[in-house]
Amino acid sequence: MAKTKGDKDRADRGGVLDRSPSHLLHRVLQLALDIYVEESGTGGVTQRQFAVLAAVAENEGVTQTGLVRATGIDRSTLADMVARMISKGHLERHRSDLDARANTVSLTEAGAAVLEESRPKVAMADARILALLKPGKRAGFLELLAEMAASDVHAAEPEAKAKKLKAAKVPKAEKAAKKDKKPKKEKAAKKAA
Repeated sequence: MAKTKGDKDRADRGGVLDRSPSHLLHRVLQLALDIYVEESGTGGVTQRQFAVLAAVAENEGVTQTGLVRATGIDRSTLADMVARMISKGHLERHRSDLDARANTVSLTEAGAAVLEESRPKVAMADARILALLKPGKRAGFLELLAEMAASDVHAAEPEAKAKKLKAAKVPKAEKAAKKDKKPKKEKAAKKAA
């Protein structure tokens, strides 16, 4: 059967980007954030702010380190966000009773109100995102996302670093062995002469 222009267009769409998990996840994130903004409005809390409010509500008195783990937001970004949310009156920061070096975070009444006002909007955004999938795929999709989100990409780093160190040491050992061999070869050449 002869290939048509439509077949070529479909083949072009099956390129590198269509097989790149990082690219596809980025595209899906853009789509999800656009839907979130449409549902929450321009004056609403951002998706990340909602995540912080929800994490604090679920873990009252959580440390900022605990918030990093719960939300996946990097430490410096989270510290800035918490500071801004404190200045807006949504959060309060206190010294930890357990560790004087740590701060705990809790919701204010205003923060709890913002969270409750946001919940239905976030639920609608989530429903719209899941509606992009066939009903039978939604639960599996959420399970895969949760599994990926819970993965520790840095867990393999010590092992990878050890392999790199070992690989780096091999050439040095080989160089040392070659140096040891040169004098023997030179001695053998001198004896033969």
